[in-house]
Amino acid sequence: MKKILEDYSHIKGWGIDQNPSDVPAYPMKHRTENDNKGMIWERPAQQPAMVEILQSNERPTLSAVFGTPVPPSGVSGKIRRYAFKYSESHAMHWLALLLADRVQMFEGVADDFKSGHVLDLFTELGGHAELKHNPLGLAKKAACGIAVVALVVVLLRRK
Repeated sequence: MKKILEDYSHIKGWGIDQNPSDVPAYPMKHRTENDNKGMIWERPAQQPAMVEILQSNERPTLSAVFGTPVPPSGVSGKIRRYAFKYSESHAMHWLALLLADRVQMFEGVADDFKSGHVLDLFTELGGHAELKHNPLGLAKKAACGIAVVALVVVLLRRK
């Protein structure tokens, strides 16, 4: 199919951005020779990658500076590597990253048990704050929890 070039010069402002040295705010701005001097710059030195960096498949190179707090490892690391095979515009990329976060949470709990750290779930899940600011809500949650545990015990004993 042949593309037809049309003349849009009759539209006021058409093509105003075609000349990069022309600024649309010309009447308000008085140009000087220093206007375009800050636009040319050299890329900063590349930060060395000491650990594995997961990189978007949409970028050809690593960004000049990046964070390296925790390299991917374990099952969650494999899920993260899988996620980065997809574009950031693909839902699988983000769903896999969410799953990797949940898996990493359980890996952290397992690591705590291995190192001898026993979880204090009441404190870590905000039990003290709930007790102070919402004691009735805490009592309701405790009653529901006891009821569920009792139901499970009854069902297991029946069998």
